Amino acid sequence: MSETRTGDVLVVGAGIAGIQAAVDLAEGGHRVHLVERRTAIGGTMPMLARTFPTNECSLCSLSPKLAECARHPNIVIHTGAGLNCLDGEPGAFKATIELAPRWVDSSRCKACGDCTAACPVEVPDEFNQGLKTRSAVFQFYPQGFPKTYTIDTANCIECGVCASLCPSEAIDLGRAGETLEISVGAVILAPGFEPYNPGERWNLGYGVYRNVLTSLEFERVLSASGPSGGCLRCPGNGREPERIAWLQCVGSRNARIGRHYCSSVCCMAAVKGAMAAKEQARGRLDATIFYIDIRTHGKGYYRYYQRAVQEGVRFIAAGIDQVQENPDSSLTLRYLSPSGGIAEETFDLVVLSVGMTLDQQAADLASRLGLEVDRDGFCIRAGAGVLETSKPGIYSAGAFGGPCDIAWAVTEGSSAAGEVAEFLAGQRGTEDRLGRNEAAERDVRGEEPRIGVFVCRCGTNIAGTIDVPEVTRASLNDPGVVTAVELTHACAPDGLEEIRRRVTEHGLNRVAVAACSPRSHKHLFQDAIRDCGLNRSLCEMANIRDHCAWVHQDDPAEATAKARRLVRMASAKARLLEPVDELEVAVTPVGLVVGGGASGMTTALSLADQGFEVHLVEKEQALGGRGAQPLISQLTEHCLEHPLVNVHLGQTVVSARGHVGDFRSRLSSGRELRHGVTVLASGSRELVPTEYRYGADPGVCTLGELESGQVSGEGFAANRSYVFIQCVGSRSADRPYCSRTCCRRSLEQALKIRRADPDASVYVLYRDLTTYGLHERLYREARGAGVMFIRYSPDDPPRVESDGERLCVQFRDPVLQEAMSVEAGVVLAAATLPASDTADLAHTYKVPTDRDGFFLEAHTTLRPVEFLAQGIYMCGSCTGPKHTDEGIVQARAVGGRAGAVLARGVVKARGAYALVDPVKCAACLNCVRVCPFDVPRLEGNASVIEPVQCQGCGICVAGCPNQAIHLLGYRKEQLTALIQALFKEDGNG
Repeated sequence: MSETRTGDVLVVGAGIAGIQAAVDLAEGGHRVHLVERRTAIGGTMPMLARTFPTNECSLCSLSPKLAECARHPNIVIHTGAGLNCLDGEPGAFKATIELAPRWVDSSRCKACGDCTAACPVEVPDEFNQGLKTRSAVFQFYPQGFPKTYTIDTANCIECGVCASLCPSEAIDLGRAGETLEISVGAVILAPGFEPYNPGERWNLGYGVYRNVLTSLEFERVLSASGPSGGCLRCPGNGREPERIAWLQCVGSRNARIGRHYCSSVCCMAAVKGAMAAKEQARGRLDATIFYIDIRTHGKGYYRYYQRAVQEGVRFIAAGIDQVQENPDSSLTLRYLSPSGGIAEETFDLVVLSVGMTLDQQAADLASRLGLEVDRDGFCIRAGAGVLETSKPGIYSAGAFGGPCDIAWAVTEGSSAAGEVAEFLAGQRGTEDRLGRNEAAERDVRGEEPRIGVFVCRCGTNIAGTIDVPEVTRASLNDPGVVTAVELTHACAPDGLEEIRRRVTEHGLNRVAVAACSPRSHKHLFQDAIRDCGLNRSLCEMANIRDHCAWVHQDDPAEATAKARRLVRMASAKARLLEPVDELEVAVTPVGLVVGGGASGMTTALSLADQGFEVHLVEKEQALGGRGAQPLISQLTEHCLEHPLVNVHLGQTVVSARGHVGDFRSRLSSGRELRHGVTVLASGSRELVPTEYRYGADPGVCTLGELESGQVSGEGFAANRSYVFIQCVGSRSADRPYCSRTCCRRSLEQALKIRRADPDASVYVLYRDLTTYGLHERLYREARGAGVMFIRYSPDDPPRVESDGERLCVQFRDPVLQEAMSVEAGVVLAAATLPASDTADLAHTYKVPTDRDGFFLEAHTTLRPVEFLAQGIYMCGSCTGPKHTDEGIVQARAVGGRAGAVLARGVVKARGAYALVDPVKCAACLNCVRVCPFDVPRLEGNASVIEPVQCQGCGICVAGCPNQAIHLLGYRKEQLTALIQALFKEDGNG
């Protein structure tokens, strides 16, 4: 191990996993070199029309991340680049980066577009999946970063037209590429994935029939920035489709083509595509999904699937082996129907749900670095829940380690950053440049309001329903508004740059933005105006997506009228906005972790290994939770021996107060702990079934009981036949979610039984077998070992009966179309429930839970390990069912993010907070009683509210009888102006 370590980190791949890793490390004080082979960062996510399960515009979700990454002073972005060589040792690597020739000087390019308009060359546009063309001088996508153009040297004919027209003289044809050598302490590999090419499956007609598209091509059809502007059209004939079919598992779960894994995302992507198509179609649209298993294992996924069923999407359990085109360009599919007969249907468009693969460049990268890969080319990791590769100091994230969805790619990005933060703990901040060069703040208090209104189209998310040009034009009539502009994506780097330009050009001193939710986007616009010297509080938002476009989708006129009113209200309030000081408070560099299972212990060790003291609180008398025993024993030993981990057994948190940087939590022992961050890792529990004779017959046990060795005696162990019944209490009316872990765990136990007794008969009765990702290999192994799999319908579930001596399971075989009866021991894959203390912890820390009782993330997809309340995090199965190794990955993600807060030293109070006028305060304590966050306290003869701790809810303001409290940004006169504007008509001031 090198004695001359560096704190710099190299991240290869700027998709969502790489961006998340880079931002987390940068926030933690590490300088990051982010290398992306494409000419703009973002990866595949910008190509998507929407994301599931929220149905948000993909670019709207991603743009805040792009902006944060692009503007961070600790991140150096290298696009059109790749890692060519890595020498040295962990902590002191020398990385050689090859920069491809761009022929455009990015420091001079103003992105005016004159060059691309004049270029005579047209080639297929990769971003739009070849559905349209681009010129040889291009931007990868309009909202991408960097904004500058680049020249496709492979297709450029070097005519020189672009160079002669460029007003900035930024083009130098023939300019050679460059080589950089940088010193880094660690490397994170997140090169992403490549969609499977279904041209290999000639029988499906891809590449032959123009109305057969891949799922990613269909995303571009649906996208407002796509070739058809979000209008549904069949490429083969230009007509709007009336019937669309989705064929699942194209390039996945297929041994014949050597792909033995599930691609994890295809089921939900098809459901999303079907619902989006029905929504965007101008007429009636029939959507049908042909599937093997519907895998709804993510949070909110099963409800999303149920919603699709309710909206009329058909689901048919059948494989399609051939697609045949008809003379009118329609497509005929033949399949074996669930009832056993041959069925035939005709569709206008067929979408192939293609799987994830790794491209040759990723394979070459793994080979150059000497990394171990599996038979499918995915990177092999060092252990369960660990993202380090076979080479120390090199980590992987995202699809490079196996197929995953966006939420998991984000989690792995944070987790890889967390592992690196542990590894380079002593080098944190050695190359830190944190601290943005902000313009000096302009005092605008004596100026007349000069308001700029910015209305976002948000692709079709807003513009598909609202008349954005009309709303923009009308806002110019509002008092104080001097400029109004519509933006394609206000939150994208180019949109934010336009806001900055207008603020400077028009001398704006207040801004009103009509776009998406202020919860997720307002900080971007606040940062943009702060760059121009305006206080962040001089920005107001109108949420015309959620409040207008989404809820009035069937009434565009009403949506437009309502949007106009909301923008008028935002402008009225903006006129009265005042600068608000940002207050700093010191951070207590101590962490608190509640829950001593695998996830909680991993988080505690992660923080401790970064050099921070940690309190680990466990309600039981021993650490461990419900995890796998060998792993638990190892983690327990490390926690008990680590000098920075303080273990509190047999205790609970009974009260808590404070804010990010300074929490106070009181234990049941009476001891008060002071800490800067809080991590909830309270785990989950197994449902106690009330069906299938559980508790009435010793031959029936739960999967958890079988795994933990609680099953013994003649009632079960003497059996030679075993039946595993899946989805017991899950995916039901009471619990409409998948318990995620049951299928894999059942297969592990089934294989264990078969190995111990090869003559034993083992049946798995399932609704949809959810062995997602690389777990699919376990399914194939179990089938090869003789485990029998039989699908059942929730309308006709298995029955377990007993005559007092024998236990009999009765079910219907859908293939044989016959009733079956088996004498066997029964294992119930019971649902995963929230831990019994989840609700109490939610109340104590004032954090939300979802409809199923699990903790609710700030954003299911992009902020999966944190609450909206700053400084409070979550990991493990308290957020929803997950495997132990997945909980550990989450735990390290939390460790990295929480560690960055503790290392920062100070936190700022930004946004709305309440202030007390001590002259008016009567010390009645009403604010103390009504505050749900226990913030106000009495000091002397008046209440005091800590700005950093205040959540800005305003309840104390409403409850104060003497009007002694006001909420900054929501003063009485501001709200009065807002309400008055609601009832004004255009043209009446």
